[in-house]
Amino acid sequence: MGFEEEYQAFLNSHLQVRTGERLRRLQEGHDQAERLFLKKVWWPSFYHFQYLHPEYEVDDFKDGKRYLDFAYIRPGIRICLEIDGYGPHLKNISRWQFSDSLERQNQLVIDGWTVIRFSYDQVKEKPRRCQQIVQQVIGRWLGDELDQTSLTFLEKEVLRLAIRKGETISPIEVEKYLKLSDKTVKKVLSRLVDKKMLMPASGIKRVRSYRLGDRVKHPIR
Repeated sequence: MGFEEEYQAFLNSHLQVRTGERLRRLQEGHDQAERLFLKKVWWPSFYHFQYLHPEYEVDDFKDGKRYLDFAYIRPGIRICLEIDGYGPHLKNISRWQFSDSLERQNQLVIDGWTVIRFSYDQVKEKPRRCQQIVQQVIGRWLGDELDQTSLTFLEKEVLRLAIRKGETISPIEVEKYLKLSDKTVKKVLSRLVDKKMLMPASGIKRVRSYRLGDRVKHPIR
């Protein structure tokens, strides 16, 4: 499915399980800026919304509740993604409100969150740069996970490509990505299949595509 179908399914899945204030915040807080971020930044980067939570509720440092635009949560990683608009309400905030906003962000960091903030203009005008930042922050954690395994450099790069893409990969894609011959790529893919890191997704005698195997922890997908 394309973005529109996947987006509606993603949003509906969260609406169906929420009640009370959490439901109201999702209905009212998830608006144009958040949808634009998903369409122009997140979707082109990963082509899925797994482990991403819109209007995610967290405990406030003042014993209340606050809501993050998006939270990406996996074992060992918590990323807060905020999209900040620019309008009259920002121009007119008091010094106390500005300080309070910074304190809230500091508290998230203290609580173990990685905080990434984009302006609405960045998302609208420079989506590719925003994609790179999101991929880099998630890829840094992914790199740490893969570096703990006994894989060659080329094997790790193939797995990073598969995880970042979020769907099947073809030998031709790997050839272009690594700038290697088809013979070398076939050897790398074959080794990953033997290690159960990749599995054939299509083709029998000649494999046309591969998907992640069960031994991969799927940090992104």
